[in-house]
Amino acid sequence: MEKLKRNERVGALMNILTRNPNKIFSYSYFCQLFNVRKSSISGDVAILKELLEKLDLGLVETITGSNGGVKFIPKIKKEELIQTLEDLSIQLSNPERIIPGGFIFMLDILYNPEIIKKLGLIIANKFIDKHIDYIVTIETKGIPLALMTAEVLNVPLVIIRKNIKITEGSTVNINYVSGSTKMVQTMSLSKKSLKENSKVLIVDDFMRGGGTFKGVYEMMSEFKASVVGTCVLIATKFPEKKLVDNYISLLTMEKIDEEEKKVILTPNFCKLNKKLKKFSK
Repeated sequence: MEKLKRNERVGALMNILTRNPNKIFSYSYFCQLFNVRKSSISGDVAILKELLEKLDLGLVETITGSNGGVKFIPKIKKEELIQTLEDLSIQLSNPERIIPGGFIFMLDILYNPEIIKKLGLIIANKFIDKHIDYIVTIETKGIPLALMTAEVLNVPLVIIRKNIKITEGSTVNINYVSGSTKMVQTMSLSKKSLKENSKVLIVDDFMRGGGTFKGVYEMMSEFKASVVGTCVLIATKFPEKKLVDNYISLLTMEKIDEEEKKVILTPNFCKLNKKLKKFSK
């Protein structure tokens, strides 16, 4: 590869790092890619680090040691977080979205790449310092949100099944009681899905009573995994006492009235904003 000018290398560095968040690249990788010395790459990284901090887009972190290198930690601005959740609450509060049974239609939101990427970034920023090994979700609607969170944190996604698949191989199966329907259901997870003693973050789209999440907690205990947090897109205000305690939600469903055709959703800014302030220091 012919040698590039410094501004060309910085542009290429920015493209590579921002497209691979939280992935560590060694300096030797860039030296070979651009055919330059390590001192040149160090200067390029310093310029990029200053640029991204000025634009408030994230952090470029350098890691020392034999396994060191450089990685990009993406960030969502406080103003963008607020605007994203406010816009989302307005969209989902449309009474035309009400579905019989006290639910709202949100598949168009969950499968919208632009929206779900921002939500994944919000969740990832909240748990960026927890040294998570896996993102865990349960099929199916929470998969896009969990996948985007996994991409930002650069960790694998593990999907718990409600129906056993022959392609999963040997599985761990548990029964749990749904917090909303009070019905006994079954969930399964392949024994090859995650390593023992891992740290996991549970991500899903909706929580009412918390029964499904309690089941996921029990499943994680079968793998001796530590649940460092649980995050959902929407949690209902009632019942106030969920079957799990360690969770946060991006939105709270205050009220849904099928007869009055009324939905009230409120964003939860406090804990998320507190984390962003810490992250920006």
